[in-house]
Amino acid sequence: MDDNCWICGKQESMMYRCRYCGKTFCSEHRLPERHACEGLERGYNSSGGSAGGSNGAGYRGTTSSGDNVEDMMKEMLKNTAKTAAKGAANDFVSRTRRQVSTSPSMAIIAICVISFLLEIIPGYSMLFQLYPMDILSRPWTLVTHMFIHASFGHLFFNMFVLFFFGRELERRVGSNMFLYVFFISGIVSALGFSATTTSPIPMVGASGAIMGVFATITVLVPNLPIYVYFFPMKIKYALILFIILDFVLIGAPDMVAHTAHLSGIVVGLFIGMRIKNKRKRSNNTYNSHSRR
Repeated sequence: MDDNCWICGKQESMMYRCRYCGKTFCSEHRLPERHACEGLERGYNSSGGSAGGSNGAGYRGTTSSGDNVEDMMKEMLKNTAKTAAKGAANDFVSRTRRQVSTSPSMAIIAICVISFLLEIIPGYSMLFQLYPMDILSRPWTLVTHMFIHASFGHLFFNMFVLFFFGRELERRVGSNMFLYVFFISGIVSALGFSATTTSPIPMVGASGAIMGVFATITVLVPNLPIYVYFFPMKIKYALILFIILDFVLIGAPDMVAHTAHLSGIVVGLFIGMRIKNKRKRSNNTYNSHSRR
Protein backbone atom coordinates (compact mmCIF):
# COMPACT_ATOMS: atom_id res chain seq x y z
CA MET A 1 0.00 0.00 0.00
CA ASP A 2 1.24 3.48 -0.84
CA ASP A 3 2.07 5.35 2.36
CA ASN A 4 1.37 8.79 0.85
CA CYS A 5 -2.00 10.54 0.71
CA TRP A 6 -3.15 10.82 -2.92
CA ILE A 7 -4.31 14.42 -2.33
CA CYS A 8 -1.67 16.05 -0.12
CA GLY A 9 1.14 13.48 0.00
CA LYS A 10 1.07 13.38 3.82
CA GLN A 11 2.27 10.23 5.58
CA GLU A 12 0.50 8.93 8.70
CA SER A 13 0.85 5.84 10.83
CA MET A 14 -2.63 4.74 9.74
CA MET A 15 -3.64 5.39 6.15
CA TYR A 16 -7.11 4.81 4.69
CA ARG A 17 -8.03 3.11 1.42
CA CYS A 18 -11.26 4.37 -0.17
CA ARG A 19 -13.62 1.51 -0.98
CA TYR A 20 -14.99 3.36 -4.02
CA CYS A 21 -11.86 4.48 -5.90
CA GLY A 22 -9.24 2.28 -4.20
CA LYS A 23 -6.78 5.15 -3.58
CA THR A 24 -4.97 5.78 -0.28
CA PHE A 25 -5.65 8.90 1.81
CA CYS A 26 -4.75 10.48 5.15
CA SER A 27 -7.35 10.99 7.89
CA GLU A 28 -8.14 14.48 6.58
CA HIS A 29 -9.03 13.30 3.06
CA ARG A 30 -10.35 9.78 3.75
CA LEU A 31 -14.04 10.64 3.17
CA PRO A 32 -15.17 10.51 -0.50
CA GLU A 33 -16.38 14.11 -0.47
CA ARG A 34 -12.96 15.23 0.77
CA HIS A 35 -11.08 13.75 -2.20
CA ALA A 36 -13.68 14.06 -5.01
CA CYS A 37 -13.98 10.29 -5.23
CA GLU A 38 -14.10 9.26 -8.86
CA GLY A 39 -15.48 5.85 -7.91
CA LEU A 40 -18.46 7.29 -6.07
CA GLU A 41 -20.56 7.91 -9.16
CA ARG A 42 -19.90 4.35 -10.33
CA GLY A 43 -21.20 3.27 -6.90
CA TYR A 44 -24.42 5.19 -7.51
CA ASN A 45 -25.03 3.61 -10.85
CA SER A 46 -24.23 0.08 -9.75
CA SER A 47 -26.38 0.17 -6.58
CA GLY A 48 -29.45 1.93 -8.00
CA GLY A 49 -28.98 5.17 -6.09
CA SER A 50 -27.16 4.05 -2.94
CA ALA A 51 -23.42 3.80 -2.54
CA GLY A 52 -23.53 3.10 1.15
CA GLY A 53 -23.35 -0.72 1.10
CA SER A 54 -25.61 -3.28 2.74
CA ASN A 55 -26.43 -1.18 5.79
CA GLY A 56 -28.21 1.43 3.63
CA ALA A 57 -26.10 4.31 4.96
CA GLY A 58 -24.33 6.20 2.23
CA TYR A 59 -24.71 8.82 -0.47
CA ARG A 60 -27.99 9.03 -2.34
CA GLY A 61 -28.75 10.59 -5.67
CA THR A 62 -31.26 10.52 -8.47
CA THR A 63 -30.14 7.97 -11.04
CA SER A 64 -32.80 8.89 -13.59
CA SER A 65 -31.44 12.33 -14.34
CA GLY A 66 -28.08 12.26 -12.56
CA ASP A 67 -28.44 15.97 -11.66
CA ASN A 68 -28.00 15.46 -7.94
CA VAL A 69 -24.93 13.29 -8.49
CA GLU A 70 -23.42 15.85 -10.85
CA ASP A 71 -24.02 18.70 -8.41
CA MET A 72 -22.52 16.70 -5.58
CA MET A 73 -19.46 15.82 -7.66
CA LYS A 74 -18.96 19.47 -8.53
CA GLU A 75 -19.19 20.43 -4.87
CA MET A 76 -16.70 17.73 -3.92
CA LEU A 77 -14.26 18.89 -6.60
CA LYS A 78 -14.62 22.45 -5.34
CA ASN A 79 -13.98 21.41 -1.74
CA THR A 80 -11.01 19.29 -2.77
CA ALA A 81 -9.47 22.18 -4.70
CA LYS A 82 -9.89 24.47 -1.69
CA THR A 83 -8.39 21.89 0.65
CA ALA A 84 -5.45 21.21 -1.64
CA ALA A 85 -4.75 24.94 -2.06
CA LYS A 86 -4.96 25.50 1.68
CA GLY A 87 -2.67 22.54 2.34
CA ALA A 88 -0.11 23.79 -0.19
CA ALA A 89 -0.18 27.29 1.32
CA ASN A 90 0.22 25.96 4.86
CA ASP A 91 3.09 23.73 3.75
CA PHE A 92 4.83 26.67 2.06
CA VAL A 93 4.45 28.85 5.17
CA SER A 94 5.73 26.07 7.44
CA ARG A 95 8.76 25.40 5.23
CA THR A 96 9.54 29.12 4.99
CA ARG A 97 9.34 29.57 8.76
CA ARG A 98 11.61 26.57 9.28
CA GLN A 99 14.19 27.85 6.79
CA VAL A 100 14.15 31.38 8.21
CA SER A 101 14.63 30.06 11.75
CA THR A 102 17.55 27.80 10.80
CA SER A 103 19.30 29.71 7.98
CA PRO A 104 20.67 33.24 8.51
CA SER A 105 20.72 33.73 4.73
CA MET A 106 16.97 33.09 4.55
CA ALA A 107 16.42 35.32 7.58
CA ILE A 108 18.29 38.17 5.88
CA ILE A 109 16.27 37.65 2.70
CA ALA A 110 13.03 37.80 4.70
CA ILE A 111 14.12 41.00 6.47
CA CYS A 112 15.09 42.62 3.16
CA VAL A 113 11.76 41.73 1.55
CA ILE A 114 9.78 43.06 4.53
CA SER A 115 11.93 46.19 4.60
CA PHE A 116 11.31 46.75 0.90
CA LEU A 117 7.55 46.59 1.49
CA LEU A 118 7.90 49.09 4.34
CA GLU A 119 9.63 51.57 2.05
CA ILE A 120 6.19 52.84 1.01
CA ILE A 121 6.10 54.56 4.44
CA PRO A 122 7.27 58.18 4.02
CA GLY A 123 10.67 58.75 5.63
CA TYR A 124 11.42 55.05 6.18
CA SER A 125 14.18 54.80 3.56
CA MET A 126 15.76 58.10 4.58
CA LEU A 127 16.06 56.89 8.18
CA PHE A 128 18.07 53.79 7.29
CA GLN A 129 19.99 54.57 4.08
CA LEU A 130 23.64 55.60 4.33
CA TYR A 131 24.74 59.14 3.53
CA PRO A 132 28.55 59.11 3.06
CA MET A 133 28.99 62.52 4.66
CA ASP A 134 26.84 61.75 7.71
CA ILE A 135 28.30 58.48 9.02
CA LEU A 136 29.41 59.97 12.34
CA SER A 137 25.97 61.40 13.06
CA ARG A 138 24.12 58.35 11.70
CA PRO A 139 26.35 55.34 12.60
CA TRP A 140 23.48 52.82 12.53
CA THR A 141 23.25 53.24 8.76
CA LEU A 142 26.54 51.32 8.40
CA VAL A 143 24.35 48.25 9.02
CA THR A 144 20.82 49.28 8.12
CA HIS A 145 21.69 50.36 4.56
CA MET A 146 22.10 46.66 3.69
CA PHE A 147 18.38 46.08 4.18
CA ILE A 148 17.19 48.98 2.00
CA HIS A 149 16.96 48.55 -1.79
CA ALA A 150 16.34 51.09 -4.53
CA SER A 151 14.01 49.01 -6.71
CA PHE A 152 12.45 45.59 -7.07
CA GLY A 153 15.13 44.61 -9.59
CA HIS A 154 17.86 45.67 -7.17
CA LEU A 155 16.25 43.62 -4.40
CA PHE A 156 15.61 40.58 -6.60
CA PHE A 157 19.13 40.33 -7.97
CA ASN A 158 20.78 40.70 -4.55
CA MET A 159 18.45 38.19 -2.88
CA PHE A 160 18.83 35.76 -5.80
CA VAL A 161 22.62 35.74 -5.36
CA LEU A 162 22.36 35.55 -1.57
CA PHE A 163 19.91 32.65 -1.77
CA PHE A 164 22.45 30.46 -3.56
CA PHE A 165 25.84 31.64 -2.32
CA GLY A 166 24.79 32.60 1.20
CA ARG A 167 23.48 29.12 1.93
CA GLU A 168 26.55 27.61 0.25
CA LEU A 169 28.84 29.55 2.59
CA GLU A 170 26.68 28.60 5.59
CA ARG A 171 27.07 24.95 4.70
CA ARG A 172 30.85 25.24 4.51
CA VAL A 173 31.71 27.53 7.45
CA GLY A 174 28.61 27.53 9.68
CA SER A 175 25.98 30.14 10.49
CA ASN A 176 28.08 32.25 12.86
CA MET A 177 30.98 32.63 10.44
CA PHE A 178 28.57 33.42 7.61
CA LEU A 179 27.05 36.27 9.64
CA TYR A 180 30.54 37.52 10.46
CA VAL A 181 31.51 37.58 6.76
CA PHE A 182 28.25 39.21 5.69
CA PHE A 183 28.17 42.05 8.20
CA ILE A 184 31.91 42.83 8.24
CA SER A 185 31.91 42.92 4.43
CA GLY A 186 28.84 45.16 4.40
CA ILE A 187 30.25 47.60 6.96
CA VAL A 188 33.67 47.83 5.30
CA SER A 189 32.06 48.29 1.89
CA ALA A 190 30.09 51.23 3.29
CA LEU A 191 33.27 52.75 4.71
CA GLY A 192 35.13 52.15 1.47
CA PHE A 193 32.41 53.85 -0.55
CA SER A 194 32.23 56.79 1.85
CA ALA A 195 36.01 57.28 1.68
CA THR A 196 36.07 57.36 -2.13
CA THR A 197 33.08 59.50 -3.03
CA THR A 198 32.04 63.12 -2.75
CA SER A 199 28.53 62.46 -4.00
CA PRO A 200 25.60 63.34 -1.73
CA ILE A 201 23.62 60.40 -3.14
CA PRO A 202 22.88 57.84 -0.40
CA MET A 203 24.06 54.24 -0.55
CA VAL A 204 21.60 51.35 -0.17
CA GLY A 205 21.65 47.59 -0.73
CA ALA A 206 23.45 44.45 0.37
CA SER A 207 25.71 44.22 -2.69
CA GLY A 208 28.95 44.87 -0.82
CA ALA A 209 28.13 42.28 1.83
CA ILE A 210 27.11 39.74 -0.81
CA MET A 211 30.33 40.32 -2.76
CA GLY A 212 32.22 39.55 0.46
CA VAL A 213 30.30 36.28 0.75
CA PHE A 214 31.02 35.51 -2.91
CA ALA A 215 34.75 36.20 -2.50
CA THR A 216 34.98 34.03 0.62
CA ILE A 217 33.45 31.06 -1.21
CA THR A 218 35.84 31.68 -4.11
CA VAL A 219 38.85 31.31 -1.83
CA LEU A 220 37.46 28.16 -0.21
CA VAL A 221 36.20 26.49 -3.41
CA PRO A 222 37.91 28.23 -6.37
CA ASN A 223 36.81 25.64 -8.93
CA LEU A 224 33.14 25.65 -7.96
CA PRO A 225 31.12 25.65 -11.23
CA ILE A 226 28.53 28.44 -11.52
CA TYR A 227 26.57 30.27 -14.21
CA VAL A 228 27.12 33.96 -14.97
CA TYR A 229 24.40 35.32 -17.25
CA PHE A 230 23.70 31.72 -18.37
CA PHE A 231 27.36 31.07 -19.20
CA PRO A 232 29.07 28.29 -17.20
CA MET A 233 32.41 29.10 -15.61
CA LYS A 234 34.41 28.45 -12.47
CA ILE A 235 33.70 30.80 -9.61
CA LYS A 236 37.30 32.10 -9.52
CA TYR A 237 36.96 33.37 -13.10
CA ALA A 238 33.60 34.94 -12.31
CA LEU A 239 35.15 36.85 -9.40
CA ILE A 240 37.98 38.09 -11.62
CA LEU A 241 35.37 39.24 -14.16
CA PHE A 242 33.43 41.15 -11.48
CA ILE A 243 36.61 42.79 -10.17
CA ILE A 244 37.59 43.98 -13.65
CA LEU A 245 34.10 45.35 -14.34
CA ASP A 246 33.98 47.24 -11.05
CA PHE A 247 37.43 48.75 -11.63
CA VAL A 248 36.55 49.82 -15.17
CA LEU A 249 33.22 51.32 -14.14
CA ILE A 250 34.45 53.34 -11.14
CA GLY A 251 33.19 56.87 -11.67
CA ALA A 252 30.66 55.84 -14.31
CA PRO A 253 27.24 57.54 -14.02
CA ASP A 254 25.43 54.24 -13.46
CA MET A 255 24.26 54.72 -9.83
CA VAL A 256 26.26 51.64 -8.74
CA ALA A 257 28.66 51.76 -5.78
CA HIS A 258 31.57 49.97 -7.47
CA THR A 259 34.04 50.87 -4.72
CA ALA A 260 31.67 49.28 -2.20
CA HIS A 261 31.72 46.06 -4.24
CA LEU A 262 35.50 46.08 -4.35
CA SER A 263 35.76 46.78 -0.62
CA GLY A 264 33.46 43.84 0.12
CA ILE A 265 35.54 41.61 -2.15
CA VAL A 266 38.77 42.57 -0.32
CA VAL A 267 37.18 41.63 3.02
CA GLY A 268 35.86 38.35 1.62
CA LEU A 269 39.25 37.40 0.20
CA PHE A 270 40.97 38.22 3.49
CA ILE A 271 38.51 36.23 5.62
CA GLY A 272 38.51 33.37 3.13
CA MET A 273 42.29 33.11 3.30
CA ARG A 274 42.21 33.12 7.11
CA ILE A 275 39.63 30.31 7.16
CA LYS A 276 41.59 28.31 4.58
CA ASN A 277 44.91 28.72 6.40
CA LYS A 278 43.34 27.81 9.73
CA ARG A 279 41.91 24.63 8.25
CA LYS A 280 45.25 23.79 6.68
CA ARG A 281 47.04 24.19 10.03
CA SER A 282 44.40 22.06 11.73
CA ASN A 283 44.82 19.32 9.12
CA ASN A 284 48.62 19.42 9.46
CA THR A 285 48.34 19.18 13.25
CA TYR A 286 45.94 16.25 12.95
CA ASN A 287 48.17 14.45 10.46
CA SER A 288 51.28 14.94 12.63
CA HIS A 289 49.49 13.50 15.67
CA SER A 290 48.18 10.62 13.61
CA ARG A 291 51.71 9.56 12.61
CA ARG A 292 52.89 9.31 16.22
